Amino acid sequence: MPIATVNPATGETLKTFDPLEPAEVERRLAAAGTAFREHRTTPFAERARLLRRAADLLEEDRDDIARTMTTEMGKPLAAARAEAAKCVKAMRWYADNAERLLADEHPDADQVRDSGAVTARIHYRPLGPVLAVMPWNFPLWQVVRFAAPALMAGNVGLLKHASNVPQTALYLEDLFRRAGYPEGCFQTLLVGSAAVEGILRDPRVAAATLTGSEPAGRSVASVAGDEVKKTVLELGGSDPYVVMPSADVGRAAEVAVTARVQNNGQSCIAAKRFIVHADVYDAFTERFTAGMAALTVGDPMDESTDVGPLASERGRDELAELVDDAVGAGATVRCGGGRPEGLERGWYYRPTVLSDVTPGMRIHREETFGPVAVVYRVGSLDEAVDLANDTPFGLSSNVWTRDEEDVRRFVRDLQAGGVFVNGMTASHPALPFGGVKRSGYGRELSGHGIKEFCNATTVWQAG
Repeated sequence: MPIATVNPATGETLKTFDPLEPAEVERRLAAAGTAFREHRTTPFAERARLLRRAADLLEEDRDDIARTMTTEMGKPLAAARAEAAKCVKAMRWYADNAERLLADEHPDADQVRDSGAVTARIHYRPLGPVLAVMPWNFPLWQVVRFAAPALMAGNVGLLKHASNVPQTALYLEDLFRRAGYPEGCFQTLLVGSAAVEGILRDPRVAAATLTGSEPAGRSVASVAGDEVKKTVLELGGSDPYVVMPSADVGRAAEVAVTARVQNNGQSCIAAKRFIVHADVYDAFTERFTAGMAALTVGDPMDESTDVGPLASERGRDELAELVDDAVGAGATVRCGGGRPEGLERGWYYRPTVLSDVTPGMRIHREETFGPVAVVYRVGSLDEAVDLANDTPFGLSSNVWTRDEEDVRRFVRDLQAGGVFVNGMTASHPALPFGGVKRSGYGRELSGHGIKEFCNATTVWQAG
């Protein structure tokens, strides 16, 4: 895949980039190693000063970088601005909280004496240069939610971004440079996917984090396992959105539209499978379908646009294939399907709602990465749980109910990294984020995320 900015609203290639030569990759790896030796001992106050400066610069750049993101991957401009603002928030949160999150831990004194020590503590130390293999769908946020905690912990970052967002990738390197980070603390590597294995095997690279597809995760995890290096993986998702009889059906249907089409439907944590109790199925489905049908599809630079193009022609075609397979096997199209009229250029797909989907259809098992929703009817809580868990993924989940016993059961039984009750899934710097099953392992954000790339060092002292 070429490293290029291709406008998904028009299909036009706007700018191409040559991948880094091996000698330049080597220079950057050496710089990362040198930077880590210095940065790891930098006081928290200095790390926080640098990160706050980066946040201030990003806030100033918000409109410009939002337009870059929209041009490169097609998200509506308002959503791009919101993504930049979210990054600013996360940077400031980690600048404010990292020292507290990584403070030494002191075990119970009686237990310490039982070990033969006079004192003992757990001290958190950074691992080293971390390779981040990042996706195009949230090209700023996915990187910042790794970089902010990693840099505050004393690690340094090497970014291998998706090949279709090179200008955003280069902006990030420049952002941290302008903030005053020493050379090598955060570097963008414009390389193809074939170069990842060699970089990850380099002894100067201590660990890796990847957000992306399941095949990409398997590849990185396999190499890292062979090298015995730590990894964090955030892969696909096919999140359930369960609506029970006691729910506020109108509100659930309204939020469901946003939950499905956020980021043009290209989000791992977007709700994709809408599992609705028979008692409220008709009311919910009617309102949800009407909301999806009313969305404005068009130029993502237009402030009135709700849903822009998919990021790539291949992505649009794969989504269409899933819908066509389901319809051919008997699924019902309640709204949408196919390309919108008047948008012949670009990689658009109409917001779509399907019902009567059965387990034999591909769309029942595969992730729909675009504005397509599947609505299921269930007759009980047990049936809802079974259907929600009938997926290889387990990233997050959404539950709508006002019954506390329902909540208890869903929290206990849903196989997911998160359960969001009466609201849509969202990430926040203070809350751990990640999945189970084929959605990956490890956690980003919160104290859990900042400790992922730290050595929890036991300090035992007898006298």
